[in-house]
Amino acid sequence: MSLLIEKNTVVSFHYTLTNAEGDVLDRSEQDAPMTYLHGAGNIIPGLESALVGKTTGDQLKVTVAPEEGYGEKHPDLVQTVSKELFEGVEDIQSGMQFQAQSPDGHVQVIRVVDVDGDDVTIDANHPLAGETLHFEVEITHVREAADEELEHGHAH
Repeated sequence: MSLLIEKNTVVSFHYTLTNAEGDVLDRSEQDAPMTYLHGAGNIIPGLESALVGKTTGDQLKVTVAPEEGYGEKHPDLVQTVSKELFEGVEDIQSGMQFQAQSPDGHVQVIRVVDVDGDDVTIDANHPLAGETLHFEVEITHVREAADEELEHGHAH
């Protein structure tokens, strides 16, 4: 009998992620399925909860609302700052990404969304914030997690 996906199982699956328009945003490589420790918060909550009770060979389509994915888009995380803040970067362009320290001390990724003279508009939202995500998933393997994986909080 196949093992069902539940807390403390290691799950491998292939996926294709699309947005509401059907554009492919990401997919697993044919020979490299995504592998994670279920219940450890290693994947977005909406997808993780949809996989509970599934087993090897199962195929499913999952729609994940923003609040169960990468969150809503927060307008206060979009700001216009001076080019001077990008010390040492000669040619700042839209689409560039930088790491910055948030006020609470966490490292966050910011994206440049516009450059207008000396003004640079940055966005600290996750690129998929506010998006409804559509996954096509095929479970390729489910197994019990090893003690070391449980200790470390991720699959090895």
